[in-house]
Amino acid sequence: MLLAAAQHLAQTEGIDGTLHLIFQPAEEGGGGALKMMEDGLFDRFPCDAVFAMHNMPGVPQGHLWLREGPMMASSDYATITLHGTGGHGAMPHKAADPIVAAASLVLALQTVVSRNVDPQDSAVITVGALNAGKANNVIPAQALLELSVRALNPPVRTLLRQRIHDLCNAQAASFGVRAEIDWRPGYAVLVNAPEPTEFARGVARELVGVERVNPQAPALTGSEDFAFMLERVPGSYLLIGNGDGPGNCMVHHPGYDFNDDNIVVGSAYWVLLARRFLAPALENPHGTAVQQDFSTTI
Repeated sequence: MLLAAAQHLAQTEGIDGTLHLIFQPAEEGGGGALKMMEDGLFDRFPCDAVFAMHNMPGVPQGHLWLREGPMMASSDYATITLHGTGGHGAMPHKAADPIVAAASLVLALQTVVSRNVDPQDSAVITVGALNAGKANNVIPAQALLELSVRALNPPVRTLLRQRIHDLCNAQAASFGVRAEIDWRPGYAVLVNAPEPTEFARGVARELVGVERVNPQAPALTGSEDFAFMLERVPGSYLLIGNGDGPGNCMVHHPGYDFNDDNIVVGSAYWVLLARRFLAPALENPHGTAVQQDFSTTI
């Protein structure tokens, strides 16, 4: 989509200004946005605003969803190791069982969201892995838990970290074991700035029509490293619908299939956004025909 927009913009006139097209790698866990910034992205290529797009299955194809404020959650990760004392399964009184402590901790962690986080805020604590022991008659010396932790605002993110640490240590002590916590900060909360988002809404309405634009879509608890760029430069991140019919699998699903019809819609969006941002006085005499006209050039 961005490459098609680049080709179109390079072959047309009417833009007065500098446009940087950012082809960012390694979004999935590699933190490519942060790496590019560390390499001097905005020092070498300063920007007044930045915009990004992500496809979204479950949303009608070509529809555009925008949101002012927090749109995607922070993501942090923790490995919790409970150190106990191994022993024979027939003599549990001579051991300190980390499995029982781990089972209790999994349940206790669920109370952080339900009892410590304001019900009007969003947060997620997922224990995605619990590994301990190999035999039914042996109490192991260790149990390991892997956590995914998400929040939609920084104060809640801080609260989650503190409560998880407190609960791990308290639960471990109550069972006579010791907790070791390896906390790995991940992506920041993605926050769309008001003015760039309102500008992006206007471009979206002009391109596809009011009925195909959700101006204040629900926030998502997934994460996105474009959040780091938005901490440096004001901007906005939007979703383009991949389709909502049967068999339209979610991203990260092995059956996922990008909807090629979005190449035209997404490319046309980038072209129109650039033209409106850099040449705001330029009129569109065809209304929502911008996308249709663009489709004939690729």
